[in-house]
Amino acid sequence: MKLLEGKTVLVTGASTGIGRAAAIGAAQHGADVVINYANSDGPAASCVAEIEALGQRAIAVKGDVADPQTAQDFVAKAVEAFGKVDVMVSNAGICPFHAFLDMPVDVVERTFKVNLHGAYFMVQAAAQQMVKQGHGGSIVAVSSISALVGGEHQTHYTPTKAGVHSLMQSTAIALGKHGIRCNSVLPGTILTEINKDDLADVEKRRYMEARTPLGRLGAPEDLAGPIVFLASDMAAYVTGAALLVDGGMYVNLQ
Repeated sequence: MKLLEGKTVLVTGASTGIGRAAAIGAAQHGADVVINYANSDGPAASCVAEIEALGQRAIAVKGDVADPQTAQDFVAKAVEAFGKVDVMVSNAGICPFHAFLDMPVDVVERTFKVNLHGAYFMVQAAAQQMVKQGHGGSIVAVSSISALVGGEHQTHYTPTKAGVHSLMQSTAIALGKHGIRCNSVLPGTILTEINKDDLADVEKRRYMEARTPLGRLGAPEDLAGPIVFLASDMAAYVTGAALLVDGGMYVNLQ
């Protein structure tokens, strides 16, 4: 059964990692897909090609989510191409690991602009279009386990992910009357471009694997199913929720 048959799904930060997996997962479930990406032209083109190979339509729109205008342009190009917006997956994010006491101002500001401001304006632009269309929609934001727990070298990152989690709770209230559902997924340690250098440390990687009850770190594809579920009509009465996708790491105190 294809859960997103006939829907148009927008995914930010979709040339690699979780965003790419979500975009391809949506296509596997029958959606046409519009992907946003910042820099990686080659991976973005290959993502579009992979979606088209599944028999679905796709376009890639380049843009920096830190610029509020990018959100308006992204939604406008999606509507121009496919006529509507049914689902927004706000995924784009960065995490340049750095110690707290000497954290550069520009690193903090850039992280907030991409992760939190970018999510805010993408969600707002998608919601404006969904309200205009009048038939509801689904918004899924990729938050993080870091919304709930801390990280020594993530003092700039964890507040943004807590903000994304909170944003979904508040927009669920603001948009419920329009039939728009807003939920978040909270990934644990997933092997992506964001953390590949950090997890190149074999000892740290083994420690993180040992902390995970399922005994392995996550792959981007582990997020595709949960995102597709929340985007689909199977989750028709789910809004304001946060779904941990972490292999059990959060609950493992010892």
